[in-house]
Amino acid sequence: MSNVPTDIDLVLVNPGGRARIYQSLATELAAVEPPVWAGLMASFVRQRGHSVAIIDANAEGLGPEEAAARAIEMRPRLVAVPVYGHQPSASTQVMPAASAVTTALKDLAPELPVLLVGGHVASLPQRTLAEERCDFVADGEGLHTMVELLEALAASGSPDFSRVRGLWTRDGAGAKCSAPAPLVTNVDVEMPGVAWDLLPMQRYRAHNWHCFGEASREPYVALYTTLGCPYHCSFCCIQAPFKSGEALAGYKDSASSYRFWSPGRVLDDLTLLVERHGVRNIKIADEMFVLNARHVNAICVGIVERGLPLNIWAYARVDTVKDSMVDKLARAGVRWLAFGIEAASERVRADVDKGFDDELVFRTLEKVRGAGIRVIGNYIFGLPEDDHATMQETLDLAIELNCEFANFYCAMAYPGSPLYERALAEGWSLPEAWSGYSQHSVDSLPLPTRHVSAGEVLRFRDEAFQSYFKNPRYLAMVEASFGAATLDEVAAMSAHRLERRFAA
Repeated sequence: MSNVPTDIDLVLVNPGGRARIYQSLATELAAVEPPVWAGLMASFVRQRGHSVAIIDANAEGLGPEEAAARAIEMRPRLVAVPVYGHQPSASTQVMPAASAVTTALKDLAPELPVLLVGGHVASLPQRTLAEERCDFVADGEGLHTMVELLEALAASGSPDFSRVRGLWTRDGAGAKCSAPAPLVTNVDVEMPGVAWDLLPMQRYRAHNWHCFGEASREPYVALYTTLGCPYHCSFCCIQAPFKSGEALAGYKDSASSYRFWSPGRVLDDLTLLVERHGVRNIKIADEMFVLNARHVNAICVGIVERGLPLNIWAYARVDTVKDSMVDKLARAGVRWLAFGIEAASERVRADVDKGFDDELVFRTLEKVRGAGIRVIGNYIFGLPEDDHATMQETLDLAIELNCEFANFYCAMAYPGSPLYERALAEGWSLPEAWSGYSQHSVDSLPLPTRHVSAGEVLRFRDEAFQSYFKNPRYLAMVEASFGAATLDEVAAMSAHRLERRFAA
C-alpha cells in the first residue's frame, strides 16, 4: 500500500538540475539547501486551511519525469513550481529545471493546473507565460495568488480567475494580468517560518567551507529572519518579487520593503531545528542579516540564553557591522560572515551603487576576525567600468585580505535587476539560455564591460579562483586555522576545472 498522501490541495515542486548549474562541483562541494521559499509558501497556504505537500527534486535527486509523476500521484488541485535558488541571483539559473518539470507535468497530466512562481518569474511574468507550458504565472511574491487560485479552482462551476490577484493568464494569443496582490505584512502570524515537517531534512548539506574544521556538513538548514533589502545595488534582483506589492502599498520606486520575523519567532524555529532535527549548521539566508542592530542583537542574545550550539553563517556589509554587534555574533555561534566587497576600484563600485572606501573594508574585517569570526570575501569581475587593470586590482585586494574563503563571480545582468534593464537599453549581449546565468555552468556568459569582452571576464574569473586558492599564504593560513585535513579539502576543490564554452 502506498504511503503517498492524496487529494492534496497544493503540491510544491522544487526543481532539480544541480549538475547543469554547478557541473562537477554539484557532487560534493556545493551545498544542498532546503527550498526556503517553498517551505514558506507551504506555511502560508496551510495557515489558510489548505493541505500542502512539497517534493524536493533537488535534494532527492529526482529527474523531471520522476518529480512530475510523484506530484500527479498525490492528485492535487494545483501544482506550483517555485523558481528560486540558493540566493536571489540564483533564481534564473533554476529556470531550465523548472521548465523541464512543468513540461513533464503537462505531458503526463495535461488537465492538471500548473503555476510558476518565484524571483525570475516575477521579473519576466509575461515572457514566462509565453514560453513555458504552464497554465498560470504569479506576479509578485505569489503567496496571496496561490491561495486565491486554489479557492477559484475549488469553486463550483467555471473558475473566475479574474478575481485572483497577481495572476497572469493567457488571453487568446496574448496574456493578461489581474490586479496586483499585496505583500504579506505580518509574517510572524501569516507565514510563521518554514514548514520543516514537509521537507526531507536528512538530505541537506552545508557548503564545504562552512564546515572547515567541523566534524560533519550534515544536518543543515537555511532560513530567513527578514525579507528584502533597503539597499539598491544595481546588479541585485532581490526586490523583484516584491515590487508589485510595494507599488500597491504606495512605496516610491526608490524605496524597498524590509520585513522582519520577530526574534522570538526566529528563536523558536532555531530551537525546534536543534532539538527535533539535530541541526547545528545554519545559513541565515537574509540578503543582509547584519543590519538592524536591535533585531540582530536580540536573536544573538536569545541563542546564548537558550544554549543553542550553532555554526552559523550570514551576510553583512562592511558599513553595517557595529562594534556592539561583533561579540554578540561570535557568542551566538556566528562562525562566518560573508561581505560583498565586490571590487577594489571605488570608481567601479560607485558605478553599481556600492559605495564605501577600502579603509573601511580593512577595518571591518580586522574587527570581525579579531572576535574569532571567519570571513568570506565576495568579489565580482566584469562590472561595467571594469578593465583588465581594475580586475587585477580586485584580485590583488582579495589576496591581500586573505579571507578564510572567497567567492569570485562574474557580473551578470540578472532579470529583475537594474543592471538587466541597463543591458537591454544599451544592447549588451545576454545569455541565450537561462542556464547561461549560472556562474558555474558550461554556457555561463557574463556581461562584457566597456573595455573587456565577456569571454575575457570569464577566463579572468576562473584563473583568479586558481590564483587565490593555490596561493601559499592562503594555504598556510588554512592549515594553521583548520588543520591538514582542510588543506587537503582545498586542494581537492581547486583541482576542479570548469568546462566553459565562452571563455576567451
